[in-house]
Amino acid sequence: MTTRTRITAAAIAVAAAVTGTALLGASGAASAATGASHGTLTISNGSKYVLINGHRVNFGVPVRDLAWSPNGAKAAFIDGSGNLDVANPDGSGRVVVAKNPGDQNWSHPTWQVTAADTQNGIPAKDNLIFAARAKNVSRLKYISAKAVHGTPKTLSLGQEPGPDEQPLPQTGNVWPNAAGRYGTSVYANVNTGDVYIRDDYLRQQGGKLTKGSQPALSPNEEEVVFVRSVAGHDHILVEDFNHGDRIKDLTPHATTDYTEPAWSPDGKTLAARTPGGTVTLPSNGTGRPTKVTTTVGLAAYRP
Repeated sequence: MTTRTRITAAAIAVAAAVTGTALLGASGAASAATGASHGTLTISNGSKYVLINGHRVNFGVPVRDLAWSPNGAKAAFIDGSGNLDVANPDGSGRVVVAKNPGDQNWSHPTWQVTAADTQNGIPAKDNLIFAARAKNVSRLKYISAKAVHGTPKTLSLGQEPGPDEQPLPQTGNVWPNAAGRYGTSVYANVNTGDVYIRDDYLRQQGGKLTKGSQPALSPNEEEVVFVRSVAGHDHILVEDFNHGDRIKDLTPHATTDYTEPAWSPDGKTLAARTPGGTVTLPSNGTGRPTKVTTTVGLAAYRP
């Protein structure tokens, strides 16, 4: 049995309207963020303004790589000083969860939230996983999302390999993305050029999935989208765990680069970055990408 088939697929019903087709970039009050319907497409681009629900919301500090908590109540991001912060959807209540020591580059936080499982003796988790690069070496780190000026720890990526298994790379790991109810996450490795999966439920284990980068795990943990260079352009592909790990190119007619894919909460839509702005496309491959804004940045859906 492969690592992928050990991952428990848990369907999550999310009653949310996907409003990613809204034209982003208009000015508006911060209250627009708190009033935004769940499923709203948001974009962070390193400025202090996050585009939410068609409005520029001032977070007070530069915001990079914003990611939403599973219930949409909090946003995690890297601020202008390189720290890991958590704030409310309107930018208020900002807390420095972990202060960057100053010699590291932190990126792409993702929320790992699971309920307690008393039957198996597993405590609840409310963690943030992110990539930390120091002295040109990248590792995955984690910390409690409720910490204040806490100290991140290195994330364990798997048990000792069996006699016929290759050890998982402990360095070069970037772009973590967690989803689902069991703490499952995916990440990429810049040295091997592969996408990996990690199961953190009953026991730590993981394995290589496919060649690619910038992975994102579907809300029900049954698919992973990723980026791969095809015929001179970056394409978005999806691997389906439930159908023999089938891989499908979702942008087969690409004439530009599609990168940094993000899932909508209902799993039906993807948002992606292009050099000319942000697009959305059906996750099942039935339609072509549609530009929803000329704003370039990291897309994320507020659950």
